[in-house]
Amino acid sequence: MTNQRILSHFHESAEIKIQSATVLAQPIAQAVDLMFSALSNGNKILACGNGGSAADAQHFAAELVGRFERERFPLPAISLATDTSILTAVANDYSYREIFSKQVQALGQAGDILLAVSTSGNSANVMAAIEAALEREMRVVALTGKGGGAIGKMLTDADVHICVPADRTARIQEVHLLTIHCLCDGIDVALFGGDVNE
Repeated sequence: MTNQRILSHFHESAEIKIQSATVLAQPIAQAVDLMFSALSNGNKILACGNGGSAADAQHFAAELVGRFERERFPLPAISLATDTSILTAVANDYSYREIFSKQVQALGQAGDILLAVSTSGNSANVMAAIEAALEREMRVVALTGKGGGAIGKMLTDADVHICVPADRTARIQEVHLLTIHCLCDGIDVALFGGDVNE
C-alpha cells in the first residue's frame, strides 16, 4: 500500500508536468525575455512568497547570484523572504500583509522585476507586493496555480502570468520549481547562447 501511494505521487506529478508543458511554455518564454531584458539594462529581480513559495523565491535568487548550470558572473536577485529582522519588524510594527511590499518600496526601481510566487494566487502579502511593484513601474512575473486567484486579475498586459493548471498545492509547487529552473536556464542561454555542454 505504501509503495502504491508513493508511485501515485510520482505518476500524478509527471502527468501534471506534461499537461503544464504546452500551457506554460509560452508564458515562461515571455518571462525569460522580460527578465533578460531587465538584467541586461542593469535592473534586478526581487522575489517573494510564503512557505514553500518563500523557499522557491530563495532558490531562484540563489541560482542567479550563484550559478545555475554554468560559470558566469553573478546576477542581481534578492529574495524578500529571508531577512528575519525586516520580516518580524514589519509584521510586528505594521502587519504581515506588508512584509514584502515595504521591501519592494525600499528596494524596487522602475524596470526591475518582481517574481511573485503564490500557489493559490490569493496571498495577501504577495498581492500587496505586486501593488507596490506596479506603483514603481516594475514588471511582474507571477507563479500561481488553482486558476490564478486574485493575483491573476491584478496583472497588466506588460506582466507575465504563469498559472499551473492544477489545484493540489504539492503538484503546483513541483511545477513551480521546474519553472524556476526553466527561467534560470533561459536567462543563461539568453546571456551566453548555446548549451551548457557545448
